[in-house]
Amino acid sequence: PIPQILQEGGESSLRQLLEAFVSAGRVDHVTMVMGLHPQYLSSFWKTQYLLLRMDGPLPYHKRHYIAIMAAARHRCSYLVGLHMGEFLQVGGNPAWLQGLHCAPQKLRNLNEINKLLAHRPWLVTKEHIEALLKPGEDSWSLAELVQALVLLTHYHSLASFVFGCGIKPEEDQDGGNSCWPPSPHSDSSPASDDSMGGSGGTDAMQEVEVLMEKMKLLQENHLEEEGVTQEEMATRFELEKMESLLVPSSDILDPSLQSNIRCFLEDPEFGYKDFTRRGEQAPPTFRAQ
Repeated sequence: PIPQILQEGGESSLRQLLEAFVSAGRVDHVTMVMGLHPQYLSSFWKTQYLLLRMDGPLPYHKRHYIAIMAAARHRCSYLVGLHMGEFLQVGGNPAWLQGLHCAPQKLRNLNEINKLLAHRPWLVTKEHIEALLKPGEDSWSLAELVQALVLLTHYHSLASFVFGCGIKPEEDQDGGNSCWPPSPHSDSSPASDDSMGGSGGTDAMQEVEVLMEKMKLLQENHLEEEGVTQEEMATRFELEKMESLLVPSSDILDPSLQSNIRCFLEDPEFGYKDFTRRGEQAPPTFRAQ
């Protein structure tokens, strides 16, 4: 809620939120959350400004498209929607937003290193860099590639921040013009539909109920199986925990989300795998300098 953020952040937070509103005509949800930590927000803004608005080898619309590609790898609908709007505002071609297949081949060539940096960065080799710098019609200059890679890694990290804070898409990402996120009806109900972004709160409550049911069943099974050894119970618990980690979130299963984000993905099944496992030789790593 805005009043609570201003109260916690003080005058410094208020000044920064006003600066955001004046410069962009809006205060996005990431800024609202970071407003609780004014010094962190200040550093974040400087980074964003340097990456997206200052002089550099990449034109502005391509910077935002690269941000979309990076966020899409992590299925971060908030950042994808935000930068689709920014992409159009700086003169980007709307046809590119139909999917990665409609973007220039030069941008599509970033797909391989994008998915590796997002999910298994230890697999990046010098050959990946050489392939992008190889002379040709769709080749990257070294300066362009450096900026592109910094943008990719920046938005991979920012997607984690968005998920970690539970930030939901803003109303105007669907075509509205609101500048402020809706405030909850009551300070004592942070999980209300408004603060969770519409149906998000309902979905979260349903997931909690399902989890509670599973816990109840596990307890009942435990009572029925008192003869089972502690070691066996520990093994079953680890197996249950591993299976629960492999279940995709409700956001990823959302058909509308899939259609909006999958179009920016090639090889969507590619994901994280353990860097090294017990009893296996660690894979070779690529070190520069």
